[in-house]
Amino acid sequence: MIYDVTALAETVSPTSGKPAPSRIRTERRALLEGRVLVFLAIAVSALTLRVAVTAFTPLADVIRGEIGFSASVVGIFGMVPPAMFALSGLLTPLIATRLGLERTALLAMFMAAGGMLIRAVVADVWSLLAMSALALAGMGIGNVVIPPLVKRYFSDRLALMSSIYITMVQLGTVLPALIAVPVADQFGWRMSIGGWGLLATAAALPWLLVLRDRRAQNRLSPVKEAAAAGKAWRSPVGWGMAGMFGMTSLITYSIFTWLPAILTSAGASAAFGGSMVGVFALVGLVSAFGAPTLVARVANPFPVVVACAVFYAIGFVGLIAAPMAAPVLWVVLIGLGPSTFPISLTLINLRTRTQHGSAALSGFTQGLGYSVACLGPLLFGLLHDATDGWTVPFGFLSIAVVIVVISGWFACKPRMLEDSWI
Repeated sequence: MIYDVTALAETVSPTSGKPAPSRIRTERRALLEGRVLVFLAIAVSALTLRVAVTAFTPLADVIRGEIGFSASVVGIFGMVPPAMFALSGLLTPLIATRLGLERTALLAMFMAAGGMLIRAVVADVWSLLAMSALALAGMGIGNVVIPPLVKRYFSDRLALMSSIYITMVQLGTVLPALIAVPVADQFGWRMSIGGWGLLATAAALPWLLVLRDRRAQNRLSPVKEAAAAGKAWRSPVGWGMAGMFGMTSLITYSIFTWLPAILTSAGASAAFGGSMVGVFALVGLVSAFGAPTLVARVANPFPVVVACAVFYAIGFVGLIAAPMAAPVLWVVLIGLGPSTFPISLTLINLRTRTQHGSAALSGFTQGLGYSVACLGPLLFGLLHDATDGWTVPFGFLSIAVVIVVISGWFACKPRMLEDSWI
C-alpha cells in the first residue's frame, strides 16, 4: 500500500509562532512504512538525472572521431544539458497538472531510457544530438518532479529524503565520468553511453507499480497548480530561489568546463587537471548529503550561504594568484561553494506548504535557473579569449557569487511561497 502522509491541520507558522490552520500536519513514522516502492523509485530515478551528461563528455573526442563532427558541435553538446533542463523546468508543472506527479516521473524515465538507448546506435551527429536532447529532457522533467514527490510521500522525513535523493543525483554525476573510458576501452563507446539507458528503464519499473495503487492521488488540481505557479512568479521566495539556484549552476558548469584548462595553463598535466574535476565533484557529493539536514535544523540558513560565498572567494583568489601553490585546497574550497545547490533543492520543500507549491517552485527555480546557467561556460570562455587570462572570467563568476548571496537572503527567510508575493 502506498499513500502520502500529508493532511490539513492546525500547525505553527514559521514566522509568528502562532497556529496556522492551513499548514500541513505530518505524522512521523518509519522511513519506509508503506513507501518502499516510492523510495526505490525516487532513489533510482535520482541516480539517472545526470548520467547522459557525464557518460558522454569523457568520450566526446572518441565519438567525434568515429561519427565525424567539428569541435563547434562539441560545444553545442555542452550547451544542450542546461538548455533542456531549463525548458523542462518551465514545462513540467504543466505536464504534471495533466498527468499527475507519478505519471510524469514515469514519462521522464521512459524519455531518458529511450534517448540514451537510441543514441548509442545512431550513425550521424544530428540523430545523436536529437536523442541526447530527448534523454536530457526526460532528466530535466525528473529534476523538477522529484521534490514535490518527496513532499507528497515523505513530508515527515524531508531532510533525510532530500539528502538521499540529492546524493543519488551527485553519484549519478560522478560514477559515469569515472567508468566511461574503461567501459569504452573494453566494450566500445556505444555500450559505454548506452548502458545507462538500462538504469533509466529500471527506474521506470517501480513507478509502474506505484501507479497500480489507486489510493495515490495521481493528479494535481489544475486550479491549485495554476495558483501556485502564479505565486512562484510573483514571490520574493521564487525569485530568490531561482537566483541562488541559477547562479550556483552557472558557476558549477563553468568550473566543470574550464578547470582542466585553468590548471594546465599553470603548468599542471592534463591528467592532473582531469583529476581535479573529480575532486570538485566528490566535494559536491559530501555537501549533498550534509546540507539538507543542516538546512532543515535552522530557521534561516542564510549564514551557510554566506560561508559558501567565502569558500568561493578564497578558492577563486587562489586559482588566480597561485594556482599550483595549493591546487587541491583551492578546488576543495570552490567545491564547497556549490553547497547552495542542495540547499536550494531542499528549500523547495521547506518553503512551500503543499505539493502544488513545491511543483510550481521547483519548475520556476530550475526553469529560470538553468536558462541562465547554460550561458556560464560560454561567457567564461569568451572572456578568457578576449583577455588571454583568467582574472576577468573569475571576476564574472564573482559577480555570480554576489547574486547568490543576495538571492539567498530572500530564499532563506523563514516564510512560505504561498504567503508571499510581489
